[in-house]
Amino acid sequence: MKKFTQVTGAALALDIDNLDTDQIMPKQFLRGIDKSGLAEGALYFLRFNPDGSPKAGAVFHKPGFEKAPIIIGGPNFGCGSSREHAVWGLQQMGIDVVIAPSFGEIFYSNCFNNGLLAAKVSAEDSRRLFKAISTEAPTDVTVDLEACTISVPAKGLVISFAIAPRHRTMLLEGLDMVESTMKNISEIAAFRAKHEALFPWMTGLAGKTARELKARKNDQAP
Repeated sequence: MKKFTQVTGAALALDIDNLDTDQIMPKQFLRGIDKSGLAEGALYFLRFNPDGSPKAGAVFHKPGFEKAPIIIGGPNFGCGSSREHAVWGLQQMGIDVVIAPSFGEIFYSNCFNNGLLAAKVSAEDSRRLFKAISTEAPTDVTVDLEACTISVPAKGLVISFAIAPRHRTMLLEGLDMVESTMKNISEIAAFRAKHEALFPWMTGLAGKTARELKARKNDQAP
């Protein structure tokens, strides 16, 4: 994944509680067998009318917001079903950061597994952010992952956001879950050696079981 340190740009204010993954990525856009084309469906019914025409007054269509990299959302952002397409669609739409007081648990994990920053702020700071940005003209917001801060220079506002050290490292270094785990391969190997020394009868047990199951399946084959 690409490394993330800082992003500056317009912020889309979506002051909606419990914005679920079906709203973020409606089910009719999940028919493909790959990740392509999901930008079209991202937040579709907030952007468009049922006939596909742009929704009047929607912030997405106002000048300066077309390529906004930041969403400021309400509590429990990304609740609902565990569709990873919701994260993929936001990223294809150009979103790098979602800021909210809380997130749906699975959506939150999917964000970091795919390189999208989900920044948790207090309810009070969330309201301060909504008041600081405009939905009529873009207001630059800077999200700094190294400092764990969100700033709105035009309003003199700087707040902190919460993030687990593991997630922060994954984004800063551009690591997915597998690559993050592989950083600890020496510790994993040491644990395995210690465990096998204490329980030698378990050495290679998984491999033995797999081979036995395969042999049994071959014996039963017509």
